[in-house]
Amino acid sequence: MAKKKGVSSKTQTKKQLDDYANQNNPNNKAYKARVANDKNTKKYSRKNESKRQTKQWAKFEKENGVMYPLDWMYYSNPYDFD
Repeated sequence: MAKKKGVSSKTQTKKQLDDYANQNNPNNKAYKARVANDKNTKKYSRKNESKRQTKQWAKFEKENGVMYPLDWMYYSNPYDFD
């Protein structure tokens, strides 16, 4: 059985319980403010950020063409691999 998320009235004051209830009630302005704040400050995960950068780079290359040769070995020092 999954553990229920919540707060305990044995360890929290009445004011703290009310604040928690307000922030988790979809009909309350505190809940709407919390959701809006989370949306505005949400950070991208590394996976989503790398996907976003890859799409952005592909779009840039499509618009401007490839700025570099695809075979990098032509410009490397052959003695670097010894």
